[in-house]
Amino acid sequence: MADAIAPATPADPGHATEPGVQHQFDTMEQQREASSFGMWVFLVTEILFFGGLFTVYTVYRHQYPRAFAEASRHLDIALGTFNTAVLIVSSLTMALAVWSAAVGRRKAIVVFLLLTMALGGVFLGVKAVEYTHKFHDHLVPGPSFHFPGPNPGNAELFFSLYFTMTGLHAAHMIIGIGILTVLVFKTRKGRYTPEYHNPIEVSGLYWHFVDIVWIFLFPLLYLIGRHIH
Repeated sequence: MADAIAPATPADPGHATEPGVQHQFDTMEQQREASSFGMWVFLVTEILFFGGLFTVYTVYRHQYPRAFAEASRHLDIALGTFNTAVLIVSSLTMALAVWSAAVGRRKAIVVFLLLTMALGGVFLGVKAVEYTHKFHDHLVPGPSFHFPGPNPGNAELFFSLYFTMTGLHAAHMIIGIGILTVLVFKTRKGRYTPEYHNPIEVSGLYWHFVDIVWIFLFPLLYLIGRHIH
């Protein structure tokens, strides 16, 4: 007797049946967990990166406490405090954007993302003003550097670290504003729903991380050692 022919199985319709699920994932939850895990891994590498800079600063700060304290007094603590407040508020607006995405309020997402971007722009503008003052005062490391105090060489080291750390932080802020710009356009097109808004969530993690970095930079550069005479 001829072998029986097995009944044909229906064609696999594909495992990504939920809207927004990419082909490499089975469910939206799996996709969300993978993207969140990826962002956390990225943030760990960023922590190691900035942690190395913080360590270098701490070592030299310990070696040259008076020179670093004197150099720190040439930073504008009022502008630094203002920028700290700006970033704290931006973290709030970013959190509200994520909440709005979770509850499906598209217009609110756009508003809060734009507010976050605007606050980031204010931060960068204030930082540009600070940098301009340093150029005018000849406090930018290089041939024209001039420090009106003792230990100019060690003071120049402080400003080298200041521009390196705050410059890298500003670069991360610019990248964050670019990411939020993309999110605004996609939100307006209805790309995100309460079921699928993970890009806004992970972008929020990135933004909060950048804000936290500044929370560490502010006291390290502007406040520590000002009591030393």
